[in-house]
Amino acid sequence: MEFGYGIISLVDASQGGDLLDRIVMIRRQCAMELGIIVPVVRVRDNVQLGTNAYCIKIKGLEVASGEVLPDHFMALRPAGLEAKLEGIETIDPAFGLPAVWVTENDRERAELRGFTTIDAPSVIATHLMEIIKHHSHELMGRQQVQVLIENLKAQQPALVEEVIPKLFSIGELQKVLANLLREGVSIRDIGSILEILGDYGTLTRDLELLTEYVRANLKRAITKRFIPDGKARVITLDPAIEELISGNIRQSERGSYAVLEPAQIQSILQNTKKAVENSVNTGGTPIMLTSPNVRRYFKQLTEQLNPDIVVLSYNELERDVEIFSDGVVSI
Repeated sequence: MEFGYGIISLVDASQGGDLLDRIVMIRRQCAMELGIIVPVVRVRDNVQLGTNAYCIKIKGLEVASGEVLPDHFMALRPAGLEAKLEGIETIDPAFGLPAVWVTENDRERAELRGFTTIDAPSVIATHLMEIIKHHSHELMGRQQVQVLIENLKAQQPALVEEVIPKLFSIGELQKVLANLLREGVSIRDIGSILEILGDYGTLTRDLELLTEYVRANLKRAITKRFIPDGKARVITLDPAIEELISGNIRQSERGSYAVLEPAQIQSILQNTKKAVENSVNTGGTPIMLTSPNVRRYFKQLTEQLNPDIVVLSYNELERDVEIFSDGVVSI
């Protein structure tokens, strides 16, 4: 992370800054939630940045940036609250929501009106947390996987010896773990992941398909992650779309993919966008629900529309999940 000279005090303990301590806690929290080993976050000043600006880099390349006012608080308006607030209008860098910077003197007034207020270090820490989650698959390199395997081997040596490297190399395991993380699935239970790979590794070498097998066997964790209250508002696919996708699967050296006409893709994406927007406008957090054999191919399509759209299959949900229809995507 790099900081403008106006906010370097936030990471300087001698000036009362506690952001470094927060970063340590963020790394621990990511390890607990996602099961990943977050590399050490290095911080330095950058005179080329704006006075109160900061940027987040991964492997030397900037992936996000923001700006904070160190002596102010960011006031966030809860959904449904129409009250207005005087201050400096801004955008929350972590979630892209409109917000207002208020002074410490105006903080209490903002909270009395229903706003949530957070200080500048918390704004940066939250942004960093979201970036780590969003890019967790990029942080899971072979060295990190090797450390995870060594830790698991101390507890379950027979399992590790059977699967790594007899069935899969560290590189192949890394690709499966990255596939899971890319869609927000925790790899904390790496023992179960290896068990599943051990069961199916003699049947197929397709890492994308193996990822689907792993996901199906992590249904409890997936349900808890995306449907914590057990009630799912879902958007489903018209059977015609599922048949169209499943009937046009092609194999290549890099795996399998769906081959559709450009007009078909455009129609599917346009109707998906409408369904998602309708769900959001009625207060929903939409989940696309498909049959298992088309899930990964439909996910590949929606990446073009919005990589954050959650696509689950029926066999990734616990049996007691209540499903409510929020729309159907047709072609």
